[in-house]
Amino acid sequence: MTRRLLRAALALGLLALLWQALDGAEVAARLARLDPVWLGVALGLLFVQTLLSALRWRLTAGRLGQAMTRGHALREYFLAQSVNLTLPGGVLGDAARALRAGATAGLERGSQAVLFERLAGQAALVGVALLAGGLSVAVPGGLALPAPLAVAFAVLAGGLVAAAAVLPRVAARRPVLARWLAALRWSVLHRDVALRQAALSLGTVAANVLSFAAAAAATGLVLPAGAVFALLPLVLFAMLIPFGIGGWGFREGAAVALLPMAGASAEAAFTASAAFGLVFLTASLSGLALSWRLARLPRSDLPARGAE
Repeated sequence: MTRRLLRAALALGLLALLWQALDGAEVAARLARLDPVWLGVALGLLFVQTLLSALRWRLTAGRLGQAMTRGHALREYFLAQSVNLTLPGGVLGDAARALRAGATAGLERGSQAVLFERLAGQAALVGVALLAGGLSVAVPGGLALPAPLAVAFAVLAGGLVAAAAVLPRVAARRPVLARWLAALRWSVLHRDVALRQAALSLGTVAANVLSFAAAAAATGLVLPAGAVFALLPLVLFAMLIPFGIGGWGFREGAAVALLPMAGASAEAAFTASAAFGLVFLTASLSGLALSWRLARLPRSDLPARGAE
């Protein structure tokens, strides 16, 4: 309980510090005139992102011998997402999803499906950020990335290559790791499934970053394409820091640090991130309520093929 309170206090403290450092009146004014049309677009894109993520989990779990319906996968994903966004830590929802899946598939298989599904999504996010970041430097008129960020991109790319080379050697001496790598190859990287995994993962990335861009547009901030695909993935990565609640504070700090590279003011960046956070929470909670409502309807009340 003490750790949870500390994490909540940290998130609130970061937001308060940013608010004090910025022009709070401008931020409040931007929040007061949010465009409902762009907010609706952002909300719809987040529904798409969650649907694609749930289908990716279902595909991964199926390859590992854990069968589930599309409706079950979607309900579980909305539930996990809602927990991640409202409780400290950011991973409790996924841990609970793995435990519930483990009741039928075994804890190891259930955990593998959840972990591999999340890794596939984060790998796609990294790939898009690296590709867009590289293009922004190479293409005339693109984003002018500062040297430290360009170096960070290069180090990240090198680290991924090194990890891919070292892990199989380590696994040769660690049977458990070897077993998990074999499961990863079969469920995500095998030629029978790799294209579907890539399509679903790139779709989730596109929906996620475009939703942020739409939320930004709702505040009056229109981001160039280079910023959307090179900088927004880095902003979204800040939500993975496990010391707050739903990424609040860390995401806004990353936005304030990065989006001025695309010509945004610090106040505009903060407001865009806050608007995205509110839309994300709304999408998760409303999607959870709707999916569970549909699941409780009698079969005769559902469309011909049902919610599943």
